[in-house]
Amino acid sequence: MNFNEILYEKKDGVARITINRPEKYNACTPVTVFELTRALTDAWVDSDIGVVVLTGVGDKAFCTGGDQSIRDKGGYSGTVAALPLEVGWQQVSGLIRTIPKPVIARVNGYAIGGGHVFHVVCDFSIASETAQFGQAGPRVGSFDPGYGTGELVRAVGIKKAKEIWFLCRRYTAKEALEMGLVNVVVPHDKLDEEVDRWCAELLEKSPTALKMLKYAFHAETDGMQGITNLGVGGLSMFYATEESAEGRNSFMEKRKPDFSKYR
Repeated sequence: MNFNEILYEKKDGVARITINRPEKYNACTPVTVFELTRALTDAWVDSDIGVVVLTGVGDKAFCTGGDQSIRDKGGYSGTVAALPLEVGWQQVSGLIRTIPKPVIARVNGYAIGGGHVFHVVCDFSIASETAQFGQAGPRVGSFDPGYGTGELVRAVGIKKAKEIWFLCRRYTAKEALEMGLVNVVVPHDKLDEEVDRWCAELLEKSPTALKMLKYAFHAETDGMQGITNLGVGGLSMFYATEESAEGRNSFMEKRKPDFSKYR
């Protein structure tokens, strides 16, 4: 797969997706967002991949949201890949939350605005002690009424979530850890070592159990979509049983199925 604004590497069961716009503090264009959806989808369907790591190039920024220099009426200008906001940005957040594999945010610097939303919706956030966190929406005439608010409330509570969004303050990695916004904070030169350690531990675990747990964590808050993900996750396991095969085989053989031995 060829990409222009992200880097994508798959090795030893880990898919690493890196936003590659360091000159813009890894702010995203519609092309970036479209490429993120492609990479996440590829990691989803690749059975060799057990963990996904999301990060940004360089030492300054994880992601600082949308590139304000190309923002226009109705959204962000760009190429044919300029998807509507509800399809593009929300699709990336949705994929991070529903891909049936753990997603780790490797927060190497600024996680601001839409970049902050991306790290919030990841399953885990591992931060460099130099990282900074915060929202920017009300300061730049924007907001995230979906995952960026709902998931933040679940992580830090409604009072703190409102503070983060309404005031657009910056928070240190230490402060983020204290409020439950990240899982762990490490010295910057130990960031990759810590991420690799978490990846190795996750790869030792049952992938089916991890998938179903991830769906279960979101089932209640995601309404019908959450129940659907949980249910279809179970259906995929059911398809692998002899009981399910009996239904399919009897149909193809034009006979009545015999499910009696599976009761």
